[in-house]
Amino acid sequence: MTQFDRDRTQQPAVAVARRERGAPPVPEQTSAMPAFWQDEDAAASADTAVATDLARMFTDIDSIGHDPTRPDTGYHRAAWTREDLALRAWFARECDSLGLDLRVDAAGNQWAWWGTPSPQHPGVTTGSHLDSVPDGGAFDGPLGVLSALAAVRALQAAGVHPARPIGIVNASDEEGARFGIACFGSRVLTGALGPARALVRTDQDGTSLREALDSAGIDTDAYGPDPAALALTAAHVELHVEQGYWLADTHSPVAVATHIWPHGRWRTEVGGVPDHAGTTPMERRDDALLSALAFPRDAHDAALAHGARATVGHLEVLPGGANVIPGHVTLWLDARASEEEALSAVLEDLAPWDPVQESFTPATHFDAQLRARLVAILADVGLGAPEIGTAAGHDAGILQNSGTPTAMLFVRNRTGSSHTPTEFATLSDCVDGVRALTACLGGLAGQSLGPGEGGAS
Repeated sequence: MTQFDRDRTQQPAVAVARRERGAPPVPEQTSAMPAFWQDEDAAASADTAVATDLARMFTDIDSIGHDPTRPDTGYHRAAWTREDLALRAWFARECDSLGLDLRVDAAGNQWAWWGTPSPQHPGVTTGSHLDSVPDGGAFDGPLGVLSALAAVRALQAAGVHPARPIGIVNASDEEGARFGIACFGSRVLTGALGPARALVRTDQDGTSLREALDSAGIDTDAYGPDPAALALTAAHVELHVEQGYWLADTHSPVAVATHIWPHGRWRTEVGGVPDHAGTTPMERRDDALLSALAFPRDAHDAALAHGARATVGHLEVLPGGANVIPGHVTLWLDARASEEEALSAVLEDLAPWDPVQESFTPATHFDAQLRARLVAILADVGLGAPEIGTAAGHDAGILQNSGTPTAMLFVRNRTGSSHTPTEFATLSDCVDGVRALTACLGGLAGQSLGPGEGGAS
């Protein structure tokens, strides 16, 4: 009997993973180094084994939703698509190679355990996500998952026997690029987003989440919060590429996160009258798009006025014909600020547009005790890490707000850019990230590593 076929009654806390339908095979790779690291030498790294492991894994997945011969192009890995299912299948095989017990919670998130957690003996978890925004970068999400795999492999190779189980999560639909709500899987897992609201959401093609999950082999009748799965985590540490410029400007390879800005998404509707593009005089038109185009400018001005950030990055024009005057436009606003008062002020300025909230995450301050432990652990292994905040949302924030003690590690992004193919972290910095994560997992799970041993091979 395989771990995929285990009787659910033997693991009541979390649904055990089933083989997911519709996933294409992961393409075979011919190079041991992805194109974005071709100019780097894994053998020159401070830890050759970890560098080689990271390069191999990134190469494994580089052609999924991406042309690996064109490193200047982005990744297309929307949730519950063939690409995402291929990544989930790859994750399952990689976990199997480490001897991990793979499970899927009621919200579709994959969890792989080294050891057997229970509510009475919860473990330490890490990981991130593998889905992407349209034309996204190589590191946003995958760096956290692949670093977690590399860290567990390093701990096993070093002969570590953790007192607590260690788990790795591949969170589903973190980006929200397909169904419009970020951190979808973690919100459903924690109950922040109810299944009734979640399952009816549709993508641009009209496919509902329920239909997408059914195609992937996820049990939609059981889809929803999973407190039993949450009870298996005593502390969670997510590693992520920094989505910003702080580490690049301060020449630090790794940082510990302090907090996440409050942020959310809102929707506004603008009406007009559809009509013929050729026969309707200009002075007799009620063009919804012309009216709607004032909204991005108003959002931009409001953000500038209150020291916030606002973006209108997606709109839908109906009926959608090139020769039809737009009769209706839907626009989506992403707004963030360092303080909730500033974010509220932006929305007050935009009140005439009647924005409807689709998701919101309050200011999230990561667990102070856990942060302090991470800083101390990293100092012990010679990786002094500054503490910084972030304006980017993460599954770690959802878990922290649900009551799970959570922290984050950031790895330097040399360009500062994210959600774009120009996002970039060097192999050397990524190895430092794995060293940091390895030390943190070893320390939190009950066996600290000495100087130079973080990421030992």
